[in-house]
Amino acid sequence: MKQINMLRATVMAAVFAAGSAAWATDGYFPHGFGMKSKGMGGASVAVIDNAFAGINNPAASVWAGHRAEIGVDVFSPKRSAARSAPGFGGMLEGDVKSDGSAFAVPEFAYNTKIDDRRSWGVTVYGNGGMNTEYPGGNVMCMNPNTGQPYQGNLLCGQGKLGVDLMQLIIAPTFGFKIDAQHSVGVSPLLVMQQFKATGLDAFAGFSMAPAKVSNTGTERSTGLGVRLGYLGQLTDTLKLGVTYSPKIKMSKFDEYAGLFADAGSFDIPENYALGLNVQVTPAVSVAADYSRINYSGVTSIGNAMSNLMAGSPMGSLNGPGFGWSDVHVLKLGVQWQATPTMLLRVGYNQSTNPVKPENVTFNILAPGVIKQHYTLGGTYALSKASEFTWAYMYAPKNTVTGASMYNAMMPGASGITETVRMSQQSLGVQYGWKF
Repeated sequence: MKQINMLRATVMAAVFAAGSAAWATDGYFPHGFGMKSKGMGGASVAVIDNAFAGINNPAASVWAGHRAEIGVDVFSPKRSAARSAPGFGGMLEGDVKSDGSAFAVPEFAYNTKIDDRRSWGVTVYGNGGMNTEYPGGNVMCMNPNTGQPYQGNLLCGQGKLGVDLMQLIIAPTFGFKIDAQHSVGVSPLLVMQQFKATGLDAFAGFSMAPAKVSNTGTERSTGLGVRLGYLGQLTDTLKLGVTYSPKIKMSKFDEYAGLFADAGSFDIPENYALGLNVQVTPAVSVAADYSRINYSGVTSIGNAMSNLMAGSPMGSLNGPGFGWSDVHVLKLGVQWQATPTMLLRVGYNQSTNPVKPENVTFNILAPGVIKQHYTLGGTYALSKASEFTWAYMYAPKNTVTGASMYNAMMPGASGITETVRMSQQSLGVQYGWKF
């Protein structure tokens, strides 16, 4: 009973703390889940030394034993955007940086064995998110009705420009050992997300619901999903893991029915991963994952920006979205037992960029253009039953430049370009215990 009460209190604390989270790494998914995974570039599908089976691989639960981990990652992204409009005498031009330089991202996981073949646990994690907040009143725009100039934000709206998307998932997890070498697992996914947009009022005239494009406050959405997993100990030194989660249908953001395609729809994309874990020597192991996130299967994320100019208003089924492509991710991590009490980790994460130059205008709001992550981490055993883990990530700046939507929206306009940029760092700590 004491363990159940502790579990309930910790889960609730993690849920309430997650409201301040913001991400944008592999598209908008984090580069890893759990500090041990984050220190290894996110590689985790065939790794069993942590309780984060609910997101990394449900089948790992039955191998992880009795353990729990709680931690926080301080995530620091740098986001900026610029527009060049030659021949307009400075009209529409601007170069702005997003406010909000650090976010606390909590995490929690619990796992326990029922018997030699069964286990259960729960993972609380942020699936991903986007956050931008650009200053207002620093770009000279023109009123299309009166022809009069006015000071607006980079997308010519009033006040600050930006979005804030947060996704939180609670994943109960059940694992079953088929035999001594193979296991399967399942995690029902209880999903909550919230969204807010400001400064997009200039697009109200292009929407089927003009009053529900911007500045309608924070709206929430819920949904149910599932993650499935398999883990096999193929040889004494080789593990193989596979995990899959189909697209999660979310309730609509009704207050943003004029912004997102299909009247405010914002589902969570299908994603899957394959991982290997090789024990190279008694002290060194290498983990490698391949994962794919199918952003193009979600209308509000995958629809091309050009759909607007083709006659589909914002908020319609075929309305414009961010135009994101599917993302392919390679993750590689090495773990070294440096001393009897100290584990050290290093990792690398390489992902394709979902943002294409032809969709750059809308991605001023969501510059998820990061392609590379370099990571370090370690775990120190405080005792036989407790440990301290840390992880650091550096993602160098990546830039995308493309033709602006304003070339099609303004009579006689040409040569207008926009650029989005992002770089990131994060530093996290975690306390873990066995029972």
